[in-house]
Amino acid sequence: MEKKDMTAKIAAWKKKHGDVFAYEVDGKTCYLHRPGRDVIAAASVVGKGDPFKFAEVILTNCWLGGDEELRDDDRYFIGLSNQISQIVEVKVGEIKKL
Repeated sequence: MEKKDMTAKIAAWKKKHGDVFAYEVDGKTCYLHRPGRDVIAAASVVGKGDPFKFAEVILTNCWLGGDEELRDDDRYFIGLSNQISQIVEVKVGEIKKL
C-alpha cells in the first residue's frame, strides 16, 4: 500500500476510533485501536488466569489491519501479546476525604 493511501487510512481510523497504534517487527506491521471498557471486561473474563487469552480478545476486537502473520504465528503473537498493555491505558486519580 502506498504511503499516501496508508496515511489516509490511518486518519480515517483515528476519526472513528481515537488513538491508533502501529506494532512493527521483522518488516511486518499491524494497526490497533485502544479497547473500550466492554472489550477489556470481556478479555478479563475470558483471560482470567491466561494472559494469552486476554491478549487474543484484545487483538481480535482492536485489530484494524496489517500483516495477519503477527496474530497467526505464535512467535509474533507472543511478542505482540507482551506489548498489549501499552494500548490498554489506565489513568488513576486520587481520592481525597473532604
